Amino acid sequence: MEISSKLGPEALERMHEALDLAKRVNTQEFLARADELRKKAFGNKFETCSIMNARSGRCPENCKWCAQSAHNHTDAEVYPLVSAQEAIDFAKVFSDAGVKRFSLVTSGRTLSDSDVAKTAEIFKRLKKEMNIGLCGSLGLLTKSQLQILKDAGMTRYHCNLETAPSNFANLCTTHTMEDKLQTIYWAKEIGLQICSGGIIGMGETFEQRAELAAKLWEIGAMSIPVNILIPIKGTPLYGTPDLPDEEILKSLAIFRIINPDAQIRFAGGRLKIRHIQREALKCGVSAALVGDMLTTAGAGMKDDFDMLAELGYEYR
Repeated sequence: MEISSKLGPEALERMHEALDLAKRVNTQEFLARADELRKKAFGNKFETCSIMNARSGRCPENCKWCAQSAHNHTDAEVYPLVSAQEAIDFAKVFSDAGVKRFSLVTSGRTLSDSDVAKTAEIFKRLKKEMNIGLCGSLGLLTKSQLQILKDAGMTRYHCNLETAPSNFANLCTTHTMEDKLQTIYWAKEIGLQICSGGIIGMGETFEQRAELAAKLWEIGAMSIPVNILIPIKGTPLYGTPDLPDEEILKSLAIFRIINPDAQIRFAGGRLKIRHIQREALKCGVSAALVGDMLTTAGAGMKDDFDMLAELGYEYR
């Protein structure tokens, strides 16, 4: 299979149709159209997931947004792959709270075979000791490495495309979107679900967000985490202006309109939009990362669950 980040004709058509709709109707109508698609796909069901920063810092990649890149000068913690017991103790907090899925996330371009073996043992224990879906966000793995982890209990693989194909090289040059797509296609080939999304607010246009959404539709992402940039001191994007609230809501909506059957997921940067979270839940969002994120504070689980209950969502 030829790996290309360029949009195929069907994805291009979806992108242009969504952008045309955004121009033809007012913002409230656009958000309402997205919410109708969410209701059609999921009703009032809401999926929660959680992540553990299982290896931190000293990443050799030069992603401009990332606190863990060795090219950037931040205060991110540095530590090797966590032990199985650390992962078990961490995951149990979420499992006991009723969170649906748990992911191990590691910094770095990839994992060595020895770290893949250690991660597989962690997944085996997690699968045996608690009832929670298992995900991995472990870099640009090979097909054989992904198979080892799948056999150990991992059912979903996460690899963000991060931004529009036309914008990726402006933000990272040590790997390409095609490198990411290769890992994603290998994961699909062995039967793993695909979780892939990106970050908004990194200087891209609204049209480029639609381009990213269309590429995610093309690759068959069934979970799409939408992060809002937190410009971290020491990274090249520090000082980037915040997106206006309306722009954030319309961006969430266009991800839903282009991907009507995928989970559109609140992810990083949620503390910046706590004042519009209820509006965001009415423009296509159907899932969320709960608890702390990788290098920034997340949203409190209790607050999230209280809000979901208040709005009538089924989340456990």
